[in-house]
Amino acid sequence: MSKIGVFDSGIGGLSILNEALHQAPGHHYVYLADSVNTPYGEKSSDWVSSRSLALCSWLIEQGCDAIVIACNTATAQAISQIREAFPKNAIIGVEPGIKPAAQQSSKKIVGVLATQNTLTSDKFKQLLASLLSDCEFIQQAGVGLVPLIEQGQLSGPFIDALLHQYIDPMIEQGADTLVLGCTHYPFLQSQIQSMYGAQLQIIDTSNAVVKQMCRLVSAEETRIGSVNFYSTSDGQSLLQLAKKLLGFQGLLQAQAYSVHL
Repeated sequence: MSKIGVFDSGIGGLSILNEALHQAPGHHYVYLADSVNTPYGEKSSDWVSSRSLALCSWLIEQGCDAIVIACNTATAQAISQIREAFPKNAIIGVEPGIKPAAQQSSKKIVGVLATQNTLTSDKFKQLLASLLSDCEFIQQAGVGLVPLIEQGQLSGPFIDALLHQYIDPMIEQGADTLVLGCTHYPFLQSQIQSMYGAQLQIIDTSNAVVKQMCRLVSAEETRIGSVNFYSTSDGQSLLQLAKKLLGFQGLLQAQAYSVHL
Protein backbone atom coordinates (compact mmCIF):
# COMPACT_ATOMS: atom_id res chain seq x y z
CA MET A 1 0.00 0.00 0.00
CA SER A 2 1.30 3.43 -0.95
CA LYS A 3 0.52 6.75 0.69
CA ILE A 4 -0.58 9.10 -2.05
CA GLY A 5 -1.02 12.84 -1.64
CA VAL A 6 -3.62 14.63 -3.73
CA PHE A 7 -3.77 18.41 -3.61
CA ASP A 8 -5.82 21.16 -5.17
CA SER A 9 -6.75 24.76 -4.46
CA GLY A 10 -10.02 23.42 -3.08
CA ILE A 11 -12.51 20.67 -3.85
CA GLY A 12 -11.78 20.31 -7.57
CA GLY A 13 -9.24 17.57 -6.97
CA LEU A 14 -12.01 15.46 -5.47
CA SER A 15 -12.89 14.56 -9.07
CA ILE A 16 -9.45 12.93 -9.34
CA LEU A 17 -9.69 11.37 -5.88
CA ASN A 18 -13.07 9.91 -6.80
CA GLU A 19 -11.55 8.13 -9.80
CA ALA A 20 -8.57 6.98 -7.72
CA LEU A 21 -10.85 5.46 -5.08
CA HIS A 22 -12.58 3.44 -7.78
CA GLN A 23 -9.48 2.36 -9.69
CA ALA A 24 -7.09 1.91 -6.77
CA PRO A 25 -8.98 1.80 -3.46
CA GLY A 26 -6.28 -0.01 -1.53
CA HIS A 27 -3.95 2.95 -1.06
CA HIS A 28 -3.90 5.47 1.76
CA TYR A 29 -4.87 8.87 0.36
CA VAL A 30 -4.08 12.25 1.89
CA TYR A 31 -6.23 14.94 0.29
CA LEU A 32 -5.06 18.52 0.85
CA ALA A 33 -7.32 21.43 -0.12
CA ASP A 34 -5.83 24.92 0.03
CA SER A 35 -9.34 26.24 0.58
CA VAL A 36 -8.24 29.43 2.29
CA ASN A 37 -6.59 30.52 -0.99
CA THR A 38 -9.01 29.16 -3.58
CA PRO A 39 -9.26 29.82 -6.49
CA TYR A 40 -5.76 29.70 -8.00
CA GLY A 41 -6.91 30.51 -11.54
CA GLU A 42 -6.40 34.26 -11.38
CA LYS A 43 -3.42 34.45 -9.00
CA SER A 44 0.10 35.29 -10.19
CA SER A 45 2.24 32.54 -11.66
CA ASP A 46 4.99 33.10 -9.09
CA TRP A 47 2.51 32.84 -6.23
CA VAL A 48 1.00 29.60 -7.59
CA SER A 49 4.44 28.06 -8.07
CA SER A 50 5.64 28.98 -4.59
CA ARG A 51 2.42 27.88 -2.88
CA SER A 52 2.22 24.59 -4.77
CA LEU A 53 5.80 23.75 -3.83
CA ALA A 54 5.05 24.48 -0.16
CA LEU A 55 1.97 22.23 -0.18
CA CYS A 56 3.90 19.40 -1.81
CA SER A 57 6.65 19.79 0.78
CA TRP A 58 4.04 19.32 3.50
CA LEU A 59 2.66 16.19 1.81
CA ILE A 60 6.16 14.74 1.54
CA GLU A 61 6.64 15.43 5.25
CA GLN A 62 3.49 13.41 5.92
CA GLY A 63 5.17 10.42 4.27
CA CYS A 64 3.54 10.49 0.84
CA ASP A 65 5.29 8.28 -1.72
CA ALA A 66 3.55 9.97 -4.65
CA ILE A 67 1.71 13.22 -5.24
CA VAL A 68 -1.08 13.94 -7.67
CA ILE A 69 -1.23 17.65 -8.47
CA ALA A 70 -5.00 17.58 -9.00
CA CYS A 71 -5.13 21.19 -10.20
CA ASN A 72 -4.60 22.26 -13.80
CA THR A 73 -3.33 25.70 -12.78
CA ALA A 74 -0.79 24.30 -10.29
CA THR A 75 0.35 21.67 -12.80
CA ALA A 76 0.82 24.26 -15.51
CA GLN A 77 2.75 26.66 -13.29
CA ALA A 78 4.69 24.43 -10.90
CA ILE A 79 5.10 20.78 -11.87
CA SER A 80 8.63 21.23 -13.23
CA GLN A 81 9.83 22.84 -9.99
CA ILE A 82 8.07 20.21 -7.88
CA ARG A 83 9.64 17.33 -9.81
CA GLU A 84 13.04 18.97 -9.50
CA ALA A 85 12.57 19.43 -5.74
CA PHE A 86 11.41 15.84 -5.12
CA PRO A 87 13.15 13.60 -7.68
CA LYS A 88 12.60 10.43 -5.64
CA ASN A 89 8.82 10.79 -5.53
CA ALA A 90 6.33 10.13 -8.29
CA ILE A 91 4.71 13.45 -9.25
CA ILE A 92 1.61 13.19 -11.42
CA GLY A 93 0.01 16.25 -12.94
CA VAL A 94 -3.15 17.01 -14.87
CA GLU A 95 -3.63 18.83 -18.15
CA PRO A 96 -6.57 19.69 -20.39
CA GLY A 97 -7.50 16.78 -22.63
CA ILE A 98 -7.03 18.57 -25.92
CA LYS A 99 -5.32 15.60 -27.56
CA PRO A 100 -8.26 13.17 -27.17
CA ALA A 101 -10.64 16.03 -27.98
CA ALA A 102 -8.89 16.68 -31.29
CA GLN A 103 -9.15 13.00 -32.14
CA GLN A 104 -12.83 12.71 -31.21
CA SER A 105 -14.22 15.95 -32.65
CA SER A 106 -15.93 15.25 -35.96
CA LYS A 107 -16.12 18.95 -36.86
CA LYS A 108 -12.56 19.58 -35.68
CA ILE A 109 -13.78 22.46 -33.54
CA VAL A 110 -13.19 22.08 -29.79
CA GLY A 111 -14.07 24.33 -26.88
CA VAL A 112 -11.62 24.50 -23.97
CA LEU A 113 -13.03 25.72 -20.66
CA ALA A 114 -10.22 26.32 -18.16
CA THR A 115 -8.82 28.91 -15.76
CA GLN A 116 -7.11 31.99 -17.12
CA ASN A 117 -3.77 30.87 -15.66
CA THR A 118 -3.98 27.51 -17.39
CA LEU A 119 -4.83 29.01 -20.77
CA THR A 120 -1.99 31.55 -20.65
CA SER A 121 0.63 29.17 -19.25
CA ASP A 122 3.68 28.13 -21.27
CA LYS A 123 2.81 24.49 -20.59
CA PHE A 124 -0.60 24.81 -22.23
CA LYS A 125 0.85 26.71 -25.18
CA GLN A 126 3.44 23.97 -25.64
CA LEU A 127 0.70 21.34 -25.46
CA LEU A 128 -1.22 23.12 -28.22
CA ALA A 129 1.91 23.49 -30.33
CA SER A 130 2.70 19.77 -30.00
CA LEU A 131 -0.56 18.70 -31.65
CA LEU A 132 -0.30 17.63 -35.26
CA SER A 133 -3.92 18.48 -35.91
CA ASP A 134 -6.02 20.81 -38.01
CA CYS A 135 -8.40 21.19 -35.07
CA GLU A 136 -9.55 24.65 -34.00
CA PHE A 137 -9.54 25.30 -30.24
CA ILE A 138 -11.87 27.93 -28.80
CA GLN A 139 -10.38 28.93 -25.46
CA GLN A 140 -12.53 30.32 -22.68
CA ALA A 141 -11.66 31.19 -19.07
CA GLY A 142 -14.40 29.98 -16.71
CA VAL A 143 -14.22 33.01 -14.42
CA GLY A 144 -16.56 32.67 -11.44
CA LEU A 145 -17.27 28.95 -11.73
CA VAL A 146 -14.78 27.70 -9.13
CA PRO A 147 -16.09 29.84 -6.23
CA LEU A 148 -19.63 28.60 -6.89
CA ILE A 149 -18.52 24.96 -7.04
CA GLU A 150 -16.56 25.49 -3.80
CA GLN A 151 -19.88 26.45 -2.22
CA GLY A 152 -21.46 23.21 -3.46
CA GLN A 153 -23.48 24.95 -6.19
CA LEU A 154 -23.54 22.59 -9.16
CA SER A 155 -26.73 23.93 -10.74
CA GLY A 156 -29.07 26.88 -10.41
CA PRO A 157 -29.38 30.32 -12.00
CA PHE A 158 -25.86 31.56 -11.30
CA ILE A 159 -24.13 28.43 -12.60
CA ASP A 160 -26.48 28.20 -15.59
CA ALA A 161 -25.92 31.85 -16.53
CA LEU A 162 -22.13 31.44 -16.51
CA LEU A 163 -22.27 28.19 -18.49
CA HIS A 164 -24.47 29.81 -21.12
CA GLN A 165 -22.14 32.81 -21.24
CA TYR A 166 -19.08 30.63 -21.82
CA ILE A 167 -20.40 27.69 -23.84
CA ASP A 168 -23.08 29.22 -26.09
CA PRO A 169 -20.49 31.14 -28.15
CA MET A 170 -18.54 27.90 -28.62
CA ILE A 171 -21.65 26.17 -29.95
CA GLU A 172 -22.33 29.12 -32.25
CA GLN A 173 -18.80 28.77 -33.66
CA GLY A 174 -19.40 25.09 -34.39
CA ALA A 175 -17.80 23.33 -31.42
CA ASP A 176 -18.99 19.75 -30.97
CA THR A 177 -16.56 18.83 -28.17
CA LEU A 178 -15.83 20.50 -24.83
CA VAL A 179 -12.67 20.01 -22.79
CA LEU A 180 -13.08 20.47 -19.05
CA GLY A 181 -9.69 22.02 -18.32
CA CYS A 182 -10.08 22.48 -14.57
CA THR A 183 -10.56 19.66 -12.07
CA HIS A 184 -13.50 21.54 -10.54
CA TYR A 185 -15.47 21.42 -13.78
CA PRO A 186 -16.27 17.68 -13.93
CA PHE A 187 -18.72 18.33 -11.11
CA LEU A 188 -20.67 20.40 -13.65
CA GLN A 189 -20.67 17.67 -16.30
CA SER A 190 -24.21 16.48 -15.59
CA GLN A 191 -25.50 20.04 -15.69
CA ILE A 192 -23.70 20.77 -18.96
CA GLN A 193 -25.08 17.60 -20.50
CA SER A 194 -28.60 18.48 -19.38
CA MET A 195 -28.25 21.92 -20.98
CA TYR A 196 -26.62 20.93 -24.27
CA GLY A 197 -27.39 17.23 -24.68
CA ALA A 198 -25.95 15.57 -27.78
CA GLN A 199 -24.58 18.86 -29.12
CA LEU A 200 -21.42 18.39 -27.07
CA GLN A 201 -19.23 15.48 -26.14
CA ILE A 202 -17.33 16.22 -22.97
CA ILE A 203 -13.68 15.38 -22.34
CA ASP A 204 -12.49 14.82 -18.77
CA THR A 205 -9.03 13.33 -18.14
CA SER A 206 -9.56 11.97 -14.60
CA ASN A 207 -9.42 8.37 -15.81
CA ALA A 208 -6.14 8.90 -17.67
CA VAL A 209 -4.55 10.72 -14.73
CA VAL A 210 -5.32 7.88 -12.33
CA LYS A 211 -4.11 5.25 -14.79
CA GLN A 212 -0.79 7.10 -14.92
CA MET A 213 -0.73 7.21 -11.12
CA CYS A 214 -1.27 3.44 -10.99
CA ARG A 215 1.64 2.88 -13.37
CA LEU A 216 3.98 4.84 -11.11
CA VAL A 217 3.08 3.65 -7.63
CA SER A 218 3.62 0.24 -6.07
CA ALA A 219 0.98 -2.44 -6.55
CA GLU A 220 -1.70 -2.73 -3.90
CA GLU A 221 -1.38 -5.42 -1.27
CA THR A 222 -4.87 -4.88 0.08
CA ARG A 223 -8.18 -3.46 -1.05
CA ILE A 224 -8.82 -1.76 2.27
CA GLY A 225 -7.42 1.74 2.05
CA SER A 226 -8.24 5.01 3.77
CA VAL A 227 -8.63 8.72 3.16
CA ASN A 228 -7.61 11.63 5.36
CA PHE A 229 -8.80 15.10 4.40
CA TYR A 230 -6.90 18.27 5.25
CA SER A 231 -8.03 21.82 4.57
CA THR A 232 -6.23 25.10 5.13
CA SER A 233 -9.69 26.45 6.01
CA ASP A 234 -12.16 23.98 7.57
CA GLY A 235 -11.51 20.24 7.44
CA GLN A 236 -15.02 19.22 8.50
CA SER A 237 -16.62 21.38 5.81
CA LEU A 238 -14.31 19.77 3.26
CA LEU A 239 -15.33 16.29 4.41
CA GLN A 240 -19.03 17.11 4.20
CA LEU A 241 -18.61 18.44 0.66
CA ALA A 242 -16.62 15.35 -0.26
CA LYS A 243 -19.41 13.10 0.96
CA LYS A 244 -21.95 15.16 -0.97
CA LEU A 245 -19.99 15.25 -4.21
CA LEU A 246 -18.56 11.74 -4.22
CA GLY A 247 -21.21 9.68 -2.48
CA PHE A 248 -18.50 7.10 -1.89
CA GLN A 249 -19.12 4.63 0.93
CA GLY A 250 -15.44 4.48 1.81
CA LEU A 251 -15.65 8.09 2.98
CA LEU A 252 -17.84 7.11 5.90
CA GLN A 253 -14.71 6.28 7.91
CA ALA A 254 -12.64 9.17 6.58
CA GLN A 255 -10.95 11.60 8.95
CA ALA A 256 -10.81 15.37 8.45
CA TYR A 257 -8.49 18.00 9.83
CA SER A 258 -7.81 21.71 9.54
CA VAL A 259 -4.17 22.62 8.96
CA HIS A 260 -2.43 25.98 8.87
CA LEU A 261 0.22 26.13 6.19
